[in-house]
Amino acid sequence: MIESMPVGDPFDPATEIGPMVSATHRARVEGYSNGAKASGANLVIGGGRPTGLDRGWHVEPTVFADVDPAAKIAQDEVFGPVLTVHTYDTEAEAIAIANNSEYGLNGSVFAADPEHALAVARRIRTGTVEVNGSGVGFHAPIGGFKNSGIGREAGPEGFDAYVEIKSYGLPRPLLDTLA
Repeated sequence: MIESMPVGDPFDPATEIGPMVSATHRARVEGYSNGAKASGANLVIGGGRPTGLDRGWHVEPTVFADVDPAAKIAQDEVFGPVLTVHTYDTEAEAIAIANNSEYGLNGSVFAADPEHALAVARRIRTGTVEVNGSGVGFHAPIGGFKNSGIGREAGPEGFDAYVEIKSYGLPRPLLDTLA
């Protein structure tokens, strides 16, 4: 459960949720939470600042339910410890909710049948999809689809931003000497 995830100093090995990068970032994340509350989303847990952490820009791990899929908090990339929970009646509806955003950085699919979960994951428009909680690791390229991120990190594709590919049109006699 989210209550078991320690919030605190990022240098403490026990910490699972560290601070936001700046006061501005924390205010942005809090703005999403405040907007969700104002729009009628059900705050399940969190939504404030953790007590006893006077140093750093911490935000409590936060979960909202009954969130309209068109709500700002469901549409944007919050980049904070905030989760929205959506219900659905059919698999097609779940995929439509997952794809209903101009962003597509990361997604997750959980299912008893991992092969079926992979089939669903293939239909989700995000750059990375974790199946049953399995991360892709740093051996694979990671990055977003649509308006999420630019390029890829990690994997061989992570080098693309640092190289310039050059092509040459060569006459046949020179090509024959190079072969």
